[in-house]
Amino acid sequence: MVIALYGIILALSLLLPAGYFLFVRPKQREPWLLFLFLAVCTVDLGYLLLSLSRSLPFALFANKVAYLGQVFVPMCMFMIISKLSGFTYKKWVTYTLIGAATLMFGLVMTTGHLDWYYKSAELTYVDGAAELIKEYGVLHPVNLVYVLSYFVMMVAVIVMSQKKREAKSQKLVGLMLAVVIGNIGGWIVEKLVHWNFEFLSASYLMSEFVFFFVYWILQDYVHLSEVSTPKPTQDKTPIIVVNSLSKAEKIQMILKALPEDTTLSARQIDILERILDYKSRKEIASELHLSENTVKTHTGMLYRVLGVSSRDEIYMKFQ
Repeated sequence: MVIALYGIILALSLLLPAGYFLFVRPKQREPWLLFLFLAVCTVDLGYLLLSLSRSLPFALFANKVAYLGQVFVPMCMFMIISKLSGFTYKKWVTYTLIGAATLMFGLVMTTGHLDWYYKSAELTYVDGAAELIKEYGVLHPVNLVYVLSYFVMMVAVIVMSQKKREAKSQKLVGLMLAVVIGNIGGWIVEKLVHWNFEFLSASYLMSEFVFFFVYWILQDYVHLSEVSTPKPTQDKTPIIVVNSLSKAEKIQMILKALPEDTTLSARQIDILERILDYKSRKEIASELHLSENTVKTHTGMLYRVLGVSSRDEIYMKFQ
């Protein structure tokens, strides 16, 4: 039964990378979402191989495959939640997180050679499925610190986004918080309940589906009622002042002027906001972590929806 359950979870997790290219990638590029899907597939593959193991060396190999994905899953989730919450990081932060994940996996790779992570391991079978019985080494708590640190950072980002009103909606904040709590719960159950099944595989799968639908639905279509009206702030970017309207008021005017049942995607609104800030295509691409060609494509689609052919025609609406 456990082997079949792992097989089903792996099959479902393999559907999500395909769903990314079919439903998410054509509208917006989000590499962290794809990396998350691939990392979870790796985790589930490792769990399945472990349950099928018939020798200790192969079981240790399968365990390392699962860890290869597992060390990157919280990093990908943190980056996705950060982006949905309106936070961006410099490249050195990303490289640091990747380096930490690599070091964590390197520690796991010592299994079978050194007693740092596992002092010993033996193979047993429950209802035909293999299970590793492990005696933890002195450095095993490093994994505990690693996972808990990401949970804390994810919750901190969500809380900060609420205080700064960076997230796109209250519903989105609630979904992200549910994802984090769900994974914390799965992780706790796995630590407290001894059963020949990794509960994290199920919580990871549920988290993947939540993120998939967030990007496919909630981030894909934004309606007028979801456009916030922030308090006026001093923008450091030079702006040609044509009247006293705030940027949010201009966007609402544009949305109201659209034909019935027509709206702008979240990505188009992102670009429109920066056009109204008089930012160049290169600046927009840098801020949104997109290529200039992708920004050009989204801008062309934006122009078609608005019925204009250039930035100047957008600016003329407010003169």
